[in-house]
Amino acid sequence: QVQLQESGPGLVKPSQTLSLTCTVSGGSITTYDYYWSWIRQPPGKGLEWMGAIGRRSTYYSSSLRSRTSISRDTTKNQFTLQLSSVTPEDTAIYYCAGDTRGPPFKVVLSRSDFNYWGQGTPVTVSS
Repeated sequence: QVQLQESGPGLVKPSQTLSLTCTVSGGSITTYDYYWSWIRQPPGKGLEWMGAIGRRSTYYSSSLRSRTSISRDTTKNQFTLQLSSVTPEDTAIYYCAGDTRGPPFKVVLSRSDFNYWGQGTPVTVSS
């Protein structure tokens, strides 16, 4: 059974870079044809896909592309999110997720769009 767990700071100051890590257990992130995504849900809003990393490529939401970077560490079976120049509008619950479905990715999505989800980690952007 594949399990995902997000980790990172719960509070980030405006203009700083948010860094989150997703640790995958029960399966390898290098499994062929799996895509590992970061998704967020601002207060009172729906789920928003931010970006994903596959075996050979990374993919980003067009609205967040300039501020987002996703990478992976295969030795630790982890993938990470970096979101730069954060503002209070980036306050959200951040999830990592995995599925075999690849691009094109839906920006507005539901939980049924991914097989595996982390429990989510709340991040507040505030001074």
